[in-house]
Amino acid sequence: MSEPDSERGLLRAVRVMDRLRSPGGCPWDAEQDHRSLAPYLLEEAYEAVDAIDGADRAHLREELGDVLLQVLFHARIAADDETAPFDIDDVADGLADKLERRHPHVFGDTVVDGAAQVDVNWEQIKAAEKGRTGPYDGVTWSQPSLSLAAQVLRRAERAGQSVELAGDDAEAELAASLLQTVQRAREVGVDPELALRRALREFAAERR
Repeated sequence: MSEPDSERGLLRAVRVMDRLRSPGGCPWDAEQDHRSLAPYLLEEAYEAVDAIDGADRAHLREELGDVLLQVLFHARIAADDETAPFDIDDVADGLADKLERRHPHVFGDTVVDGAAQVDVNWEQIKAAEKGRTGPYDGVTWSQPSLSLAAQVLRRAERAGQSVELAGDDAEAELAASLLQTVQRAREVGVDPELALRRALREFAAERR
């Protein structure tokens, strides 16, 4: 099948993904489901982060394309669901609706005095949308622990709470020490997950 001359960008990517998943397309793609693709979604996200730290802009463009592939793939699988189907347009419309709701200072009459207030408004709107009542509702507990600690500390700060870890064994003491390190990273405006990753990469590069 030849591609329409005028088709490019996202529309072309959607069409290609549809062809791969349709009868007569790719047998491997046809066998996949959300669960089987989950590891690839994580892998591609991490590879995109690696590309951000590099100097090769073409590499970053490629890795962002691989992340987009995962979104297109999952949306195309969802379109075949017999009980609650949705497609890539539904995903895009849902995203646009969310962005408009959570930016009332752009799409509404709300006035803000800086990025910090934008962040507060975003979290308040998000909590109301999802019916969250506690400061730690919706935390992704399976994420890497340094990122998790940073998220918990942010939530605690917004709630006017302090985070203190109990326990006097070696594991608890190590956890408390790591938490203090993450807190220090927040105070100086550093992402602890990215900071350690970059330092380790530089270490390895210097010893090749």
